[in-house]
Amino acid sequence: MIKTNRCLLVRLQESDFNDIEKLYFNSEVRKYLGGIIDKKSFEVNFSDMLNAKEDTFNWVVREKSNNEFIGLISLHPSHDGTCTEVSYQLLPKWWGNGFATEAVDSVIHFAFTTLNLSILIAETQILNIPSRRLLEKLGMQLDKKIMRFGAEQAIYYIERNSHVRK
Repeated sequence: MIKTNRCLLVRLQESDFNDIEKLYFNSEVRKYLGGIIDKKSFEVNFSDMLNAKEDTFNWVVREKSNNEFIGLISLHPSHDGTCTEVSYQLLPKWWGNGFATEAVDSVIHFAFTTLNLSILIAETQILNIPSRRLLEKLGMQLDKKIMRFGAEQAIYYIERNSHVRK
């Protein structure tokens, strides 16, 4: 478990199915993530997350004071397999109030201190300005732009020696 000022990040469990489903069937959350997926695809994705390999971490983010579901943050091998990527999805209710900054920053810190990684990346669509701002606020720098998933993507990175806790 990872604790922040306002959040608890708990490893994903089978009992989180209904909460995670809220993310995958929310059109605002999925706007830059390929859209809403069908029920069967979600069930396969959820099973894959539950049975992830040792190099993958999936945390459910909850509000510390009342245990309300906020979202999901993951560390997993990047699409090209060269390093580790941080990914996140939060319900719209929690956008714009610093919860994503707080939670993602804690996962970056975990990656550098507990996993001893030297670099971490994040990928987001060029058009996802709020996500890009979040990554830049956390000290991530734009590395390159690529076409993937039918849209232009921005690949950000941060190195362990440049990470300053927010």
